[in-house]
Amino acid sequence: MGDTGSYAVSAEFYDLLQAERDRRLAERRFAGAAKRARRSILDVGAGTGIVTEVLLRTSSVPVHAVEPAPAMRAALLSRLARLGADQRARVTVHPEPLEAAGLTDVADLAVASNVIACLNPATRRATWKAIAAALQPGGLLLFDPPPDRLPDETEPAIRLGPVRVGPDLYSADLTRRPHQDLVQAVFTYRVERGEQVLREERETFDMWPAPAALLSQELRCVGLQTVRAPSADLFAARSPAL
Repeated sequence: MGDTGSYAVSAEFYDLLQAERDRRLAERRFAGAAKRARRSILDVGAGTGIVTEVLLRTSSVPVHAVEPAPAMRAALLSRLARLGADQRARVTVHPEPLEAAGLTDVADLAVASNVIACLNPATRRATWKAIAAALQPGGLLLFDPPPDRLPDETEPAIRLGPVRVGPDLYSADLTRRPHQDLVQAVFTYRVERGEQVLREERETFDMWPAPAALLSQELRCVGLQTVRAPSADLFAARSPAL
């Protein structure tokens, strides 16, 4: 999300530098649950559609892809355009935030990948309420949780790429740093040709830490009960069965 939180910078670089990693994560985290879905799947914060594509490929049910950021939604629709007509027919793209989408009792699985950490507490609570409304009785929610606390200091940079496109190398450095009560994730993107830096652009994501106990409490407040997640890097909750 640039310094304005719009993904205006990152959308250009996202798939090139992160798609393969995100696809592997999505397959490991969500494919098993998607295969068991029988009604529909809710993809909260679909981004460029990497998770959406995995959900479509591993399930036979409709998918509701919620993506309010125009830059990411453009990439999502471009990805959907490359899929077969049968898969595209199973996707509904929602261009508004989930709490404004009005989805009620539509899904037996909801997933949120790489999004919950970027919601401020009020929006996060509104999102839980909207997910609870969208889930059928017994429906499952899976998401990767926010960091549980602020880092003590700026963490060492993580390198993404480089990836070659013609004569150019695309890369990014990701740095996480504490800032007041937030974690700031700063992406510095570079395009290099030989020894020359053609472009350098930066975008900052704000992330709100939330310990597991707080997440469980928030989920209980909307009627979702924490359950054992299928992998250690996920958080899971269920809507009560009838």
